Amino acid sequence: MAAARGNFSGFIQIQNSHSEENIQDLMDQRKRMRIQSNRESARRSRMKKQKRLDDLTAQIAQLRNKNSHLLTSLNLTTEDYMKMEAENSILKAQFMELSQRLQSLNEILNYIKSNNNPMFEDFQCPESLTYFCQRPTATMASPDAFYY
Repeated sequence: MAAARGNFSGFIQIQNSHSEENIQDLMDQRKRMRIQSNRESARRSRMKKQKRLDDLTAQIAQLRNKNSHLLTSLNLTTEDYMKMEAENSILKAQFMELSQRLQSLNEILNYIKSNNNPMFEDFQCPESLTYFCQRPTATMASPDAFYY
């Protein structure tokens, strides 16, 4: 029996050493799988980061392009505004000049009519000027009548 026990304990030792090797192999295999999994995860993370960087770079280019178009549009609009302001100033000056001329003509007509000047007794107002030949009113000589 002692021999049987010795064989049995030897078998257990062989089995234990074999088990330890299996456990070690299993642990090594798990370690390799974890390392491989970590590498894959790191690779996916790098790819994701690169894709995000590429997307942001494309967005920057798109926004710069849009900004350039907006600046061009703003410059053109500002230029048009300046032209309109200049034209408006010219029109205002012309309006003031014409208003002063109208006022002067109304004053001349009033003078002619009020003095009963014998030279103009037979003066007949042409049909195209009947507006100016009427008795002057406050609106007749008002330059603001045409100003908006």
